[in-house]
Amino acid sequence: MNLRSDSDWMQLAISEAQKGIGLTSPNPPVGAIIVKDGKLLGKGWHSGAGKPHAEREAIANARAQGNDITDSTIYVTLEPCSSHGRTPPCTEGILEAKITRVVYGAEDPNPAHQGNAKRLLENQRVLVSTNVEKLACEHLIRAFAKKQRTGLPWVVIKSAISLDGRITRPPGEGQWLTSPESRNLVQRMRFESDAIITGGNTIRKDNPALTIRSEQLPNKDQPWRMVLTQGVQNSLPSEAQIFTDQYAERTLVQENGDINEALKTLGNLDCNQVMVEAGGKLLGAFLDADLVDEVAIFYAPLLTGGLDAGFTGLSGKVNLTNQEFTQIGDDVLLRALVV
Repeated sequence: MNLRSDSDWMQLAISEAQKGIGLTSPNPPVGAIIVKDGKLLGKGWHSGAGKPHAEREAIANARAQGNDITDSTIYVTLEPCSSHGRTPPCTEGILEAKITRVVYGAEDPNPAHQGNAKRLLENQRVLVSTNVEKLACEHLIRAFAKKQRTGLPWVVIKSAISLDGRITRPPGEGQWLTSPESRNLVQRMRFESDAIITGGNTIRKDNPALTIRSEQLPNKDQPWRMVLTQGVQNSLPSEAQIFTDQYAERTLVQENGDINEALKTLGNLDCNQVMVEAGGKLLGAFLDADLVDEVAIFYAPLLTGGLDAGFTGLSGKVNLTNQEFTQIGDDVLLRALVV
């Protein structure tokens, strides 16, 4: 493995962290790499709340291979924890392992903990380097960081739109705008979210399941399903899938269309990230309320002439940044952050 710089090794730690995306709430995904004399000795990632953190996984992995990690360097995507929680602090594990250099990318977004690891480790004569691949590491924990700052989850809105700006096809043409490849990716996006939000009209019209249905993804609890309705729960069809399937206990209803209360409820349920899959009116309402952090829009190569235009509830302009365009099957996916 011909890696030389701190940035190179941190990229490998980021690859480890990405294995935990969708599995770690209310914790963030974190990866760690242990290196000595230019050789990779161990690697690890955090796989779920209550399970060992990435640093301890990397230490255990190195020892399982019979590697001596004394005087080694550990690369971690997030500042090591320094307080007792469901697991012991990683700073203690680093000191016990006699690791003499720590490199991390993002600082702990919790102000009560931020910078504590650096001070503690340096007091024990451990060399500490920070902000290596900082932006990439912060991007990994963007949902966790928002939850730490505000108590509210990171909100992604997902939509599929034809080239003439429609979100449905005319009657008799089938349900789907997008390709099978795009629909598979939506399964991954649901997996990465802790809850799916939709509107009462979508439940009445489409009767969606809003579940993860992919054998290629790791096992996890199904996401919470939150229905926002302008009326009361009794106005929704009791026979809808979300009320009658095997995951019905994970269905919630927010009456009177209160978006803020819905997000507070999901935040209190340890949701770091939620995805909104709904009609244009509700998507526009989220954007108008300045409650959207990220958009994922699939553009299908169709001119449908359908009746429903996208984002019909939006009254103002929305600026996007960090735009990424990816071809998915026959479609083009735009992912971007809301400014």
